[in-house]
Amino acid sequence: MPLTDPELIKIVEKRLLNKKVCRNCGALNPPSATRCRRCRSSNLRPKKKALPVKKG
Repeated sequence: MPLTDPELIKIVEKRLLNKKVCRNCGALNPPSATRCRRCRSSNLRPKKKALPVKKG
């Protein structure tokens, strides 16, 4: 079921895509994190915002 309400889309994007990912262990962290919650590494990157496109 696709979302059509722009406010709902903003909420969903904030919840799902606004995170940081640890490059060592792959754990998801809050966007304000400076160190990983699981392995304590400071090697974090923002989660990719582009949704994958299905090929087929």
